[in-house]
Amino acid sequence: MNRRTLLATLSLLALAACGGAKTNDGKTLTVAATAVPHAEILESIKPALAKEGVDLQIRVFNDYVQPNLQVEQKQIDVSYFETKPYLDEFNASRGTHLVPYAGIHVEPLGAYSRKWKTIAEVPNGAIVAIPNEPSNGGRALLLLQKAGLITLKTPTNPLSSLNDIATNPKNLKFKELEGATLPRTLGEVDLALINTNYALDAKLNPVRDALAIEDKNSPYVNFVVGLPGGDKDPRVMKLIAALRSPATKAFIAQHYQGAVLPAF
Repeated sequence: MNRRTLLATLSLLALAACGGAKTNDGKTLTVAATAVPHAEILESIKPALAKEGVDLQIRVFNDYVQPNLQVEQKQIDVSYFETKPYLDEFNASRGTHLVPYAGIHVEPLGAYSRKWKTIAEVPNGAIVAIPNEPSNGGRALLLLQKAGLITLKTPTNPLSSLNDIATNPKNLKFKELEGATLPRTLGEVDLALINTNYALDAKLNPVRDALAIEDKNSPYVNFVVGLPGGDKDPRVMKLIAALRSPATKAFIAQHYQGAVLPAF
């Protein structure tokens, strides 16, 4: 193998290790997604997209950082896993240039416990775990405020932090943890605020198991996201049309029974 061939081979292996390079064959569309419900919803539309000439390739991630970084680096075409408040904070902190293309669904954030049956039972000094990044952390605090456990200095601020808690009558003790790990903490804390995708992945039923949960008016819609102008790509336009179709609405309603709500 000559040096040029060797370098080309190593470059391809490096791209594969990063999740695969963006394909420019005019048919393949790569989408970064978390496993539940995003990848499941995407799997449901693969046959319809295949009939439209789009080969949908789903790249599953278990975190909220790498999907966006790989879209920014053009390793993957688009992502489907995040809300606009999260995207705005990500762009501001990482210097990325991603934009929302279309809102697809809402995953109501919920408060879960293995120790208590109702919010009213949560005791003084209880340990409460919340996501450790600004968007979902603020979202968790808004839900705790709605449940009557705390008040915030600015009651509607979606990026409130622990420093913005105005009153904490039960003297709750907070732990800020990575979102994906929160279901595993349920045996160690009194209350955990968990995103629905991680709750479903942990076999929790948000409708049945959450002690408090966002309602259908939640502003935290999950978007298809990409680089500016990418929404004009015919493959992406077909993806969005399939995700916002009556068939997808019916799939979400039947498959998730209220744990995931269509946003269209």
